[in-house]
Amino acid sequence: MTSAPPTETARNDDQAPPPEQPAGRRAAPSPVWPGLRALAGLLRPQRGRLLAGIALGLLGSLLGLAQPMAAKHVMDSVGQGQPAVGSVVLLSTLVLAGGLLAGLGHYVLDCSAESVVCTARRRLTHRLPRLRVPVIEHTEPGDLIARVTSDTALLRRTAPQAASAAVTGTLITVATVVMMGLLDAVLLCVTLTVVAFVGLVVILVTPHIGRATRHTQEAVGRMGAGLERTLGALRTVKAAGAEQRETAALHRAAEYARRAGVRAAAWEAVSTTLSAVVLQACFLAVLGVGGARVTSGSIGVSTLVAFLLYLFALAPRVGQLVEGVGQLQIGAAAAVRLREAEALEVEEAESTEPDRPEGDGDETAPAPEQAPGSHERHRHPAAVAFQQVHFTYRPGLPPVHRHVSFTVPAGGMTAIVGPSGAGKTTVFALIERFYEPDAGRVLLDGRDVRRWPLARLRAAIGYVEQDPTVLAGTLRDNLTLGAADATDEQIAQVLRLARLDTMTGRLPHGLDTQVGHRGSRLSGGERQRVAIARALLRRPRLLLLDEATSQLDAANEAALRETITDTARRTTVLVVAHRLSTVTTADRILVMEAGRVRARGTHAELMARDSLYAELASTQLIAFR
Repeated sequence: MTSAPPTETARNDDQAPPPEQPAGRRAAPSPVWPGLRALAGLLRPQRGRLLAGIALGLLGSLLGLAQPMAAKHVMDSVGQGQPAVGSVVLLSTLVLAGGLLAGLGHYVLDCSAESVVCTARRRLTHRLPRLRVPVIEHTEPGDLIARVTSDTALLRRTAPQAASAAVTGTLITVATVVMMGLLDAVLLCVTLTVVAFVGLVVILVTPHIGRATRHTQEAVGRMGAGLERTLGALRTVKAAGAEQRETAALHRAAEYARRAGVRAAAWEAVSTTLSAVVLQACFLAVLGVGGARVTSGSIGVSTLVAFLLYLFALAPRVGQLVEGVGQLQIGAAAAVRLREAEALEVEEAESTEPDRPEGDGDETAPAPEQAPGSHERHRHPAAVAFQQVHFTYRPGLPPVHRHVSFTVPAGGMTAIVGPSGAGKTTVFALIERFYEPDAGRVLLDGRDVRRWPLARLRAAIGYVEQDPTVLAGTLRDNLTLGAADATDEQIAQVLRLARLDTMTGRLPHGLDTQVGHRGSRLSGGERQRVAIARALLRRPRLLLLDEATSQLDAANEAALRETITDTARRTTVLVVAHRLSTVTTADRILVMEAGRVRARGTHAELMARDSLYAELASTQLIAFR
């Protein structure tokens, strides 16, 4: 009977739009520099630690750079028959200090990496619950989860160490080349020719690594989305005997991720292999040319040995530089995906509508001390009004509301009835500001809901969805979800009102019993009663009930109907109903059809003058759920 927004779990509004392709699936690979800028933005808060880690690593590398010269001095001393104890002590000190400084630098970089990842995760987890409802409905949750987990983990493994490798590798490579030039300019020219070739390899290959890595992470996101889809509807999958079909889909996603990962690994292997081959060729060329120069007497054996030691030190540095650049590309790809998630539109914390001039119809807006969410909210029932509201879920689709206008006075119960697709549930979505109307206004106590801060607006409203949501955790956690300061006495009272006190007494740990994933350990009726109790515990000024008793047996439905009727004496109750017993007890009834309010009145009045309502009533309103 209800009209629902376009979601996977509630899609019974005839005009609900189909889901769009998730943003993570249609994103094109980003250019190199935007990705590096995004990565730099993530690393910037930790620049102090990063610089300290890089400096320690660089100092350790510089001490390592001095070791070949110290070794040359040892050889020269031994060759000349002079004591070499001091040179040996110096060489040993350089080796030990260099290793300690390099290890300390690595530790500092790892600490900064953990801080970068923690900050990125905190920023994402702060934004994701605040995403606008339309954004959530058009984005795969599994892909968002992958960005918080997989992409941030990738960032942790690559970014700080890669930045250090790129900086340290560059500086040490330059310093090593200078030292080699001081030893022999001819051998240096041979070395530089090879190093230039390695640089060309880096320039050509690293963009491919970045793109391949981005494809890999997007594939992982797709696999996470598929797994979330299957596990989120596991009972339905099992009942339909569709395990094999869903498994095949997950396997296809895993295979796609494997192929994308293999492509990324292939480009990394190309980069590493070419670098290794070129450096081996460099060693052979230096050995050949150097041997000839030793034979000709141009240089001594100790000079050739020192030069080869520098070459041996240069090889891993060049490899480190190549790997660092490649890892930066991987980190940049992860940073771009994190930046995309952070760019998703979130709800505004404050009012988004500019103040209107006096006389715009808001004269009855409550004073700040009576605003929604204040400590007085449970004492003043709220009034609701729709003024020429026009709404469409997405451009190009038929409107769900066509200039809807009605008024719900403060207090009492108002029922909304009508066939499927009439726009009933959308009324609740607009009151809660899950969506914004395309035209017209939704008023709470005479003030446009867009002028209320969201937190204060929603604190005044209790909302029970048609498909009630129960979160993993304890029963107490679910009941106090929107009322963390509720006392045990208040909880016990709403348990009695929702007819949950008997069930709670049977639970092994009472209110501290785990309810399972999405309340899987509770029956449908129990989940519905938990949702009602949760809404009542907030003591709302406006209670929205979307077929809130549809899954209850006759006895519990009758008892809760009495509770709702009693609640309507202290607050405003707006209910989407399909049972005639609920509708007939309402103070007023709105009949909706095709996005319009076609009639309003009491049960007796509508039976006498509205044919659609009479037809709905004659079938107990059940056929039009």
